[in-house]
Amino acid sequence: MGLHDEAKLDRKFVEFAKLMNIHLNHFPKHEKYGLALEIRRTAYAVYGFIVEAQKRYHKKTALSSLDVEHEKLRMLVRLSFELGYFEFKDGKREQKSPAAAGEHRYLALSRLVDELGRMIGGWIVVDRQLATREAS
Repeated sequence: MGLHDEAKLDRKFVEFAKLMNIHLNHFPKHEKYGLALEIRRTAYAVYGFIVEAQKRYHKKTALSSLDVEHEKLRMLVRLSFELGYFEFKDGKREQKSPAAAGEHRYLALSRLVDELGRMIGGWIVVDRQLATREAS
């Protein structure tokens, strides 16, 4: 993964983080310091592993950890959707079609998580190819 691609990953994460924080601020009050906080922590851990992988010469361990954290993030976002937390606005369930609003919010966030995953997966593939070339 070249420097330019790493910058794209950074920008994509920032885009995700902005949207994530907007949606998490609307979660029910009883989850602000539960699931919402865990999603934030996991997302910031993902960003930490992105930075670590960018800076390490041997990236295999950092990329593996990044992949695991990303999957945790994906599962936490899905769990919050399954629990109906995207249907809330300002800590209260939306009045007009909460399910449709919740699904729209989830899909917007989920698309960004998926895009990050594809970028991370591509980075892992490129790193493996480079390691194979160096070994032979």
